[in-house]
Amino acid sequence: MVKRVTIADIAREAGVSKGAVSYALNGQPGVSDATRDRILQIAEQLRFTPSRGGRGPSAGKTRAAGLVICRPARILGVEPFFMELISGIEATLSASSCDLTIHVVPGHDAELEVYERWAAQRRVDGVFLVDVRVDDERLEAVRRLGLPAVAIAGPGDFGGITSVWSDDAAAITDTVEYLAALGHRNIARVGGLPDLLHTVIRTKAFAATCQRLGVQHAVTVPSDYTGEEGGRATRRLLSSAERPTAIIYDNDIMAVAGLGAAHEMGIAVPRDLSLVAWDDSLLCSVVHPPLTALSRDVAAYGTVAARHLLTVISEGTAPSYQHATAFLVPRGSTGRPSNVMADTMG
Repeated sequence: MVKRVTIADIAREAGVSKGAVSYALNGQPGVSDATRDRILQIAEQLRFTPSRGGRGPSAGKTRAAGLVICRPARILGVEPFFMELISGIEATLSASSCDLTIHVVPGHDAELEVYERWAAQRRVDGVFLVDVRVDDERLEAVRRLGLPAVAIAGPGDFGGITSVWSDDAAAITDTVEYLAALGHRNIARVGGLPDLLHTVIRTKAFAATCQRLGVQHAVTVPSDYTGEEGGRATRRLLSSAERPTAIIYDNDIMAVAGLGAAHEMGIAVPRDLSLVAWDDSLLCSVVHPPLTALSRDVAAYGTVAARHLLTVISEGTAPSYQHATAFLVPRGSTGRPSNVMADTMG
C-alpha cells in the first residue's frame, strides 16, 4: 500500500519545520514568500493532498469509509445482494463510530473521479471495491492515491490490496453436479456482466464442470443482472433448437424473471425446466414454485469486509479472508427432467 504523504515528509524534503509547512500550506503568515513557494512546489511534487473542509494537514481520521457502485441506480433499489451487503457494512462501521459514504456512478471514469476527489479532499479513510473486473484499473488508482482499500472479490492477486471473497467456483460446481445427478444433460447459465472477475470465475467453473460430467449442451449467455435482461435471455434460450432443461442464474432477480418467462411460454417448472438462482433472498421463497437457490449470509459478508477495512485503516494492512461458500438450498423449481422421468416410469 502506498504511504500517504504527510507534512513531515514535506518538511524533511524542504529542510524546514513542520510548523513552517503548516503555515505555508494554509496560507498563514510566519514564513517568507520564497520559503512558502518552495514548500508548495515540494508538496506538489510529492502529490500531497490537503485535508477535508480546509482543516490543517495534521488533522486526524475522517471516521468515514467510501463505497462507489457502478450500476444503474434503479437496479440497487430492487437487488437484494447490495442491500444486504450494505446493511452488514453499515452495522459494523456504525459500531466503530465510522460513517459509510455511498456514491452511485454511471461509468468507470466517473468512479475513478470519485476516488480522486475523496483522496484530494480527505473525505474518507478507506474504500470498499466491489464488482472488481479483470485487470481492474481501480486497484492501481487507490494504491497511487494512498487510499486504504478492501476488495470484495477473489481469489486473486490484487497487488497487496486486502480481499474478502467467497469461493464462487466451488458453488457453481456443486450446482452443476446437483443438476447432472438429477439427469440434466442440457444446462444453460444466464451470467452477469462478462468483464467482472466473479463472472469469469463462475463461467470457467461452469464450463469445466459440465465438460467433466459429460453434459451434452452447456452454454452461458451474458446479462446485466436486471429482470428485463434475465427474461429476454430466458426466452431466447427456451426458443432455441437446443432448449435447456435447466438454467442457472447469476442473481435472484433474473431467476424470478426467468420463471415468469417460462410461465408465459407454457413451459412447466420443474417438469420441463429446472431453475436455480444465485444469492438466496425472500424473492426466491415467495414465487411459485419457490426457487432453488445458492444461499449465503450476505450481511455477514459485508460485516467481514468492514472489519478488514477498519484493520487496514488502523494498522496499514490485513490478511485476505475467504468467507463461507454459498450452499445449495433445493426447492420446488428443480427436479428430474421429463425425459428422465419418462424413462424411469417406462
